[in-house]
Amino acid sequence: MACASAMAPFGDQTPGCEPYWYQGYPSSYYSKSHEVFRAKCRAFVDAEIRPHLEGWLQRREVYPLELHAKALAAGLPTAGLAKDVQSRYPSSMVPEGGFDPFHELIYLDELAAVGPGGALGQCGINSMALPPVLFAGSKEVQSMVVDDVISGRKNISLAISEPTAGSDVANIRATAVREGDSYRVNGQKKWITGGHIADFFTLAVRTGGAGNKGLSLLLVDARSPGIDVRKMETQFDTCHGTTFLTLDDVRVPAANLIGEEGRGFMYLLLNFNHERLVISVGTCRMSRLCYSESLKYAVRRKTFGKPLTEHQMIRWKLGEMLRQIEALQDYCERVAFQYKSGVPDARLGTQCGLLKVMASKTFEYCAREASQIFGGSALVREGPGRLVERLYRDVRGSAIPGGSEEVLLDLAARQAIAAAAAPEKVSRSKL
Repeated sequence: MACASAMAPFGDQTPGCEPYWYQGYPSSYYSKSHEVFRAKCRAFVDAEIRPHLEGWLQRREVYPLELHAKALAAGLPTAGLAKDVQSRYPSSMVPEGGFDPFHELIYLDELAAVGPGGALGQCGINSMALPPVLFAGSKEVQSMVVDDVISGRKNISLAISEPTAGSDVANIRATAVREGDSYRVNGQKKWITGGHIADFFTLAVRTGGAGNKGLSLLLVDARSPGIDVRKMETQFDTCHGTTFLTLDDVRVPAANLIGEEGRGFMYLLLNFNHERLVISVGTCRMSRLCYSESLKYAVRRKTFGKPLTEHQMIRWKLGEMLRQIEALQDYCERVAFQYKSGVPDARLGTQCGLLKVMASKTFEYCAREASQIFGGSALVREGPGRLVERLYRDVRGSAIPGGSEEVLLDLAARQAIAAAAAPEKVSRSKL
């Protein structure tokens, strides 16, 4: 007998192959609005991405950018669902009461359900590069880019990392020197996702002294003279991509400064924790794909005269994969609930950091065990194990970008140690 508050079954009902609330279990996080939005997401992915993804990857081409406008027409976001962003979407696509973090979680999960490849990945990058413009940019700066990105006509990438400064953002070296009514920008940027299809960059530069207080943000036209964009080959398959930027005496109008000089690091912090939630949600679904593929293969595949599922060790692997995946799903939802409840982003550094570490470690475990279950079929890019082979090469793309596991674990430990060393500074709960 179904629970009165149970959700209607949706998608694959094989245990563990979809999130629990897709399979008839009740949840206090989701409502009818979320169910409707989920159906829109899956219908769009099934019609516009799933039939074409393999071809895009095989031909090593970028997915059609017209998909952004199509997604908007289907009621899906083109630049995330932050409050400042969603107010710019057509009112017809915004549900009553507005979007909340669980709509975003659904969107990210459904995009990842098609498998690795980065389809519609620029929409995620838009969601990271646009908020600083909306939060701190002048009306003139916003008018250059916001509406065009929302409509799907243009794209914006976040240009922070450098060859010598990845997670160590405070030590970036690219400089912007004020000369009259413009800045002269020089330097290099590396691992700039979507740089080859970006029309603008939210560019982190050094306008002052050493450390994070010397950083500023500029909105830069990607077609400006002096900018060279080179696409880099990656370990993982992608129809999106990442790039290396060289900035050689690039002139940027001083009016393109985002906010105030010296406050760029603060503006970037508005994004970092949310970016880790975004990565974690997609990574959770990738882990679930490892489990789903393995389970269904193990039922079919026979060794030593019996199905793989009759071997106790294989059942243990499947059970352990699912245990970690469901714990990760719960963690994603817990962090999403913190955002929905209005907990300031600045207070979620430890939670988002630990979530991302848990996500990449879960994915790494599931990809490894899926490969063991598929055996030799997981070593080749064809046949029944081709998706698992692709997933395995995608693991480091979750573990490193957005803050490596080591950096994030250290962050969590340092914050805990600081609080333990000065308990009088720790805010007391009123409960």
